Amino acid sequence: MIAKDFFIYLFIMAGITYLIRVLPFVTFKKKITSRFVRSFLYYVPYAVLGAMTFPEILYSTGNYVSAVAGLIVACILAFREKSLLTVAIFACVAALVINLIYIAIS
Repeated sequence: MIAKDFFIYLFIMAGITYLIRVLPFVTFKKKITSRFVRSFLYYVPYAVLGAMTFPEILYSTGNYVSAVAGLIVACILAFREKSLLTVAIFACVAALVINLIYIAIS
């Protein structure tokens, strides 16, 4: 990659990132009173995080069966309101155990 192209891409990325962060401050001068807009903005980070994370969960192990097993364990523990560390550890262990069983059978 040529240095000129790199800096063009870098400045475009920096400009877009800055615009995304500044635009809400410029657009909304008063407090948002609409109940719909406030609830929409409240859930946007969770939706974006889920949309970015979920596909990676299914492709992380290279085996869909172990990935789904880890996902199921994580969902069960999350619904039981366990800590993030507990959910992550048990989901990884479940995926590892299923993967080892799958390898032993093959």
